[in-house]
Amino acid sequence: MKYDFTSILDRRGKDAAAYDNVGAHVIAPARPKEGFDIIPMWVADMNFPVVPTITEAIIARAQHPSFGYFFPTDKYYDSIVQWHEKRNGVTGLTKEHIGYENGVLGGVVSALNVLCSRGDNVLVHSPTYSGFTSCLTNAGYSIVLSPLVQDEQGIWRMDFEDMEKKIVANHIHTALFCSPHNPTGRVWERWELEKAMEIFQRHGVYVISDEIWSDIIRPGQKHIPTQMVNSYAKEHTVALYAPSKTFNLAGLIGSYHIIYSKWLRDRVDKESSLCHYNEINVLSMHALIGAYKPEGYEWVDELNQVLANNVDFACEHIWEQYKGIQVTKPQGTYMLFLDCTKWCEAHGKTIEELQKAGSDVGVAWQDGRRFHGPCHIRMNLALPLSRVQEAFARLDKYVFNA
Repeated sequence: MKYDFTSILDRRGKDAAAYDNVGAHVIAPARPKEGFDIIPMWVADMNFPVVPTITEAIIARAQHPSFGYFFPTDKYYDSIVQWHEKRNGVTGLTKEHIGYENGVLGGVVSALNVLCSRGDNVLVHSPTYSGFTSCLTNAGYSIVLSPLVQDEQGIWRMDFEDMEKKIVANHIHTALFCSPHNPTGRVWERWELEKAMEIFQRHGVYVISDEIWSDIIRPGQKHIPTQMVNSYAKEHTVALYAPSKTFNLAGLIGSYHIIYSKWLRDRVDKESSLCHYNEINVLSMHALIGAYKPEGYEWVDELNQVLANNVDFACEHIWEQYKGIQVTKPQGTYMLFLDCTKWCEAHGKTIEELQKAGSDVGVAWQDGRRFHGPCHIRMNLALPLSRVQEAFARLDKYVFNA
C-alpha cells in the first residue's frame, strides 16, 4: 500500500482520549492491570497516521505568523462540492447549500430547534449512537425508539411498520437518521431509503441525517446520500457531514451541513449562529482542504480495505472461537456491536464483569448499554491489524477461553 496503516502510534500524552482518559472518564473503560498496555478499542477515532496532505496543509498555514479573523474560502467550499460529486455522485451541490457546524451533534441540535418545539417526540432507531441520546435529552426533546430488527442473515433492517405506527401514535414530525448506521454498521440500500422516505413524506416528517460515516464503507458497498433519494428528501432533509471521522480530525472540530431548501437553510443558519461560537477554525479549514485533495481519495480507499481486512479477521475469529457471542459483519464504520447475551447467560456473568475482564488485560472496549444494547459491547477496529490480533489473543487467553 502507498500509505501507512501498520505503524503503531504512541499516542500517550498526545491529547488522545483513547489512551489518556482510560480509567479517568465516566464513559471510558477501566485501566488495565499492571503488565498490560492499552489497546484502544472504545472511543470512535482511528490509530493510523493521517494522510500526509493534512499535516502539510496545516504546517504550511501555521508558518504564516498571523491567525486573525477570516472567512471560509472558495477553495474550502469547492473541496466539499468535489468530494461529494466524485465519491457519491452528487450533482447540483453549490456553496450556498453548505454551512459550517461545530460538530455534527451541534448541527443536530440546531436543526431540532428549528423543526421542533421543546418536549416534542423525535423518532430514532435503536441501537442508537449515544451522542444522539445525550444531545436530544439535554436539549429538551423526547426520544421515541424504533428498534432495528435482524433478518435471517443477521442483517439489521428498519421495521417500517413500527416506524409508521410510532410516528402516528406520537405525533412525530422529525426523525433523526444515521447513514451508515452507528453502531450496527448498516449501509442502507436505496429501496430501504425510498421506503423510509415514503413514510416520512406521508406524515410530513422532516429528517436530520447524520452521514459522518459515509466515507467509511466496505469495498463493494455504496453510500447513497439521503437527500438524493427523491425530491421530498432533498427539500426536507438536513444532512450533516465532517472529515473528522474519515480522516481522524475530531480534535480539530469542523463539521458542515448540506441543506437544499432555502427556507430550512436560512433558519438552521440562524439557529446555529445564536450561540456566537459556531465559527470555523482556520487550521480546521486547511485540514479539510488537505484531506479532500487527490491523495485523500486514495488514502480513504486504502483505509477501507484495511478496515475490511480487520473486520474479516475479527468476525471470523468471534464466530469460530467465541460460542455465545453474536456479531454481524458491518457494511460500514469500523465498529463491531457484540451481542454478549448468550455468552453471559452460559457463563453466569454480567455484562459489567465481561467488559471489565477485557479492560483488565488492556482491551479497552466500550459498554454497549449506552447505545441501547442491553448486553452488548461496542468495539473499535481502526487499529493496525497487529494490534487487533493482539487484542483477540488476550481475549482468547484471559476472557472467553480462560
